[in-house]
Amino acid sequence: IFKFLGAVSVDLGKDRIKPYLPTILTPLYRELNSNYAEQDPTLKNLSQEIIELLKKLVGLEAFSLAFSSVQKLANQKRAMRKKQRALQTVANPDIAARRKLKRHKNKAETRKRKIESLRPTYKAKRPRSHALKDLAMVE
Repeated sequence: IFKFLGAVSVDLGKDRIKPYLPTILTPLYRELNSNYAEQDPTLKNLSQEIIELLKKLVGLEAFSLAFSSVQKLANQKRAMRKKQRALQTVANPDIAARRKLKRHKNKAETRKRKIESLRPTYKAKRPRSHALKDLAMVE
């Protein structure tokens, strides 16, 4: 998709690409700013190359305006999601408690995995599978 965006940008040219610049920059910005664990470095490099190509194509000023608008929109969305999450913990405490329990359980599992990888002879105790107990509602 990134290669396609770059090809379309070059094909449209300087004047016809300007209205579509924020739309093109949105996925590129998302890929550059992402920090998830299984990130592909080739994708990040490709997005950086296409951003440089767009910068040369439309000029620094027009690119900067479009990039800053994309950045601003992404930050607004992130803040809105954070606010929604905070409001949900107040409005639905049972859902928030379930989420918190799940997060703590995942953290304990991660800790056990990390210890096992560092010390292969050590085997962490795994909780028994209580299928019905896991499905029960949290009170």
